[in-house]
Amino acid sequence: MPGAFVILGWPILGWPLLAVAASGHFAESRGPATVATGSLGTGPFRAELDASRASRRKGTGLTSNADLQARRQNAIPRGVSNSLAIYAERAANAELWDVEGRRYIDFGSGISVLNTGHLHAKVKEALAQQLEKITHACFQVTPYESYVALAEKLNEAAPGKTPKKTLFLTTGAEAVENAIKIARFHTQRAGVIAFTGGFHGRTLACIGLTGKVKPYKAGFGPMLPEVYHLPFPMAYHGVTVEHALDALGELFKADIDPKRVAAIIIEPVLGEGGFYAAPAELLRKLREVCNQHGIVLIADEVQSGFGRTGRLFAIEHAGVEPDLMTVAKSIAGGVPLSAVIGKADIMDTPEAGALGGTFAGSPLACAAGLAVLEVIHHENLLQRANHIGNFMSSRLKGLQARFPGIGEVRNSGAMVAIELVRNGRPDAPDPATTRALVQAAGRRGLILLSCGMNANIIRFLAPLTISDALLKEGFHLLEQALDEVTRAASTA
Repeated sequence: MPGAFVILGWPILGWPLLAVAASGHFAESRGPATVATGSLGTGPFRAELDASRASRRKGTGLTSNADLQARRQNAIPRGVSNSLAIYAERAANAELWDVEGRRYIDFGSGISVLNTGHLHAKVKEALAQQLEKITHACFQVTPYESYVALAEKLNEAAPGKTPKKTLFLTTGAEAVENAIKIARFHTQRAGVIAFTGGFHGRTLACIGLTGKVKPYKAGFGPMLPEVYHLPFPMAYHGVTVEHALDALGELFKADIDPKRVAAIIIEPVLGEGGFYAAPAELLRKLREVCNQHGIVLIADEVQSGFGRTGRLFAIEHAGVEPDLMTVAKSIAGGVPLSAVIGKADIMDTPEAGALGGTFAGSPLACAAGLAVLEVIHHENLLQRANHIGNFMSSRLKGLQARFPGIGEVRNSGAMVAIELVRNGRPDAPDPATTRALVQAAGRRGLILLSCGMNANIIRFLAPLTISDALLKEGFHLLEQALDEVTRAASTA
């Protein structure tokens, strides 16, 4: 494969990796940057490389991306989609290698799960130590300290001065469903208000809250009853805070008495919806409305939490204290864990036995979660998020001048996006070019994610631990991919 890299992964932790180019030269990688150091030729290094590759493939049964894709088509339903037909074998920090040995810079972080990078040393250490103790007990049967310790830290870190309590679960959707359960029990009301473009999960209850029909809702109805949607402010599309608040007022007049509304749920920064940030004015006004009518305000921080926006939680930018907050993704560095963090009096409303789950807040996940908080603090990842966001937005605005298909560049810390349009028009989304850009970048060794109501947004979610060298290399690959898709579009 011309220009491809093959990787020799030494089995002893801490040994260097050898990246071998098609030219026969190798490079030594001791971190994010890779430096060429010599030629393998046909000597012992070449033999060791070939033996290692054969051993790895024999040991795992992996062959090639194409072979695995064929097997995947036969074994896995089409409803589970894939952005790229590459099959990951291993990863380190902001780099990933597929089963063919090709290296990729990861600007997706498994959809914002890896703010602390792939396999952070402290997370690995915490997991290794926990594996020597206990992997499962079920907190509802025989509780354990790590669940309590992580809850204490999250209660302390959550925005606002009101005393907090935390419930652990396993997935983001599970956290959202439990937040709605708690809000309904606390208020003894049924109505829930969400926002257009919001994403809250793929379970049956959560797709009712999610503000996008295809592919999430179509064909799965009927939805959860008494769910209503308001327009989410998007300045680029002329949707203002006033529009959202006017719609809320009309909703209370025409569709539901505010005394029947249990909760308003909002992402402080839309995730799947396209990385539009909720203006502080809106969040503060929602807080006032909820206070006035006894409605529970839920901040869905599943994608925006744990340092991604330059604060531990994105709603902190607005100075608003939510009643409940849902978190997941980067909470445990790649180990499945989610939580509802909320005001203690609300969290304590459901009776004993009403909340929980067999695997919820597993010992492994809680150990990883404690390590993640330590990494965020000691490595100054909140400041790092702002640095990454400033770098990315500056580079993207520079590219915008060369590529007019980039209609808007926006960011909240390291939660960065570009919106691709035709002829510079916000009302002319360009999903075809967006799809092509994801594939073109992938061919060059850069992992990108698309999103948005019109599937025309590229979101950038590099680990907060990524080096400047890898950021620059990734943007060089992005520029090449943009060149390719722009030329292709001009000749189509």
